[in-house]
Amino acid sequence: MADFPGKVNTQTSSSETQTSYGVPARVDMDFIKSIPGILLIAEIFVGLLVWSLIASTGFTSVPAYGWVLFVSVTLWLLSIALFVVLLLRFYQNLPSVPWPLVLMVFYVVAAVLYVTAFLADAVTVPPQFFPWHGHLGASAFFAIVVTLLYGASSYFAYLDWRGEGQNAAASTVPV
Repeated sequence: MADFPGKVNTQTSSSETQTSYGVPARVDMDFIKSIPGILLIAEIFVGLLVWSLIASTGFTSVPAYGWVLFVSVTLWLLSIALFVVLLLRFYQNLPSVPWPLVLMVFYVVAAVLYVTAFLADAVTVPPQFFPWHGHLGASAFFAIVVTLLYGASSYFAYLDWRGEGQNAAASTVPV
């Protein structure tokens, strides 16, 4: 027993250092199954329909369609980026950002912008005998659908921001 400390080997068996580059991505499958996740997927899909229906027409003759196209493409891209952030849990790397507030502001602004886009789209749909009437009428319909989707997401983001009885530390991570 006296020579025990002399026989102890303190070296590790591996001399290579392991380094990890990038952000570890963990897919949050529960987010896809949640109501906010389903709404976000629906917003992306219906937003794609809005701008693709307008882009497939000769919208250059009516300036209002430029606004509708700008709103729908911009919010479509931002929604895809938000979906990736929430799906891969990148928000956990920024704990100082008040994510429930950020989500609520995004959804409210998106709903307001889509209301203006819907109104501009619906008012400028040409009469039935004009070409592209069906595309532009369908884009107006899908614009109000995506407006309602963003409105529903605003409501759920408000509930999350309000906390529903949670303490302040529990309300910093989105649904």
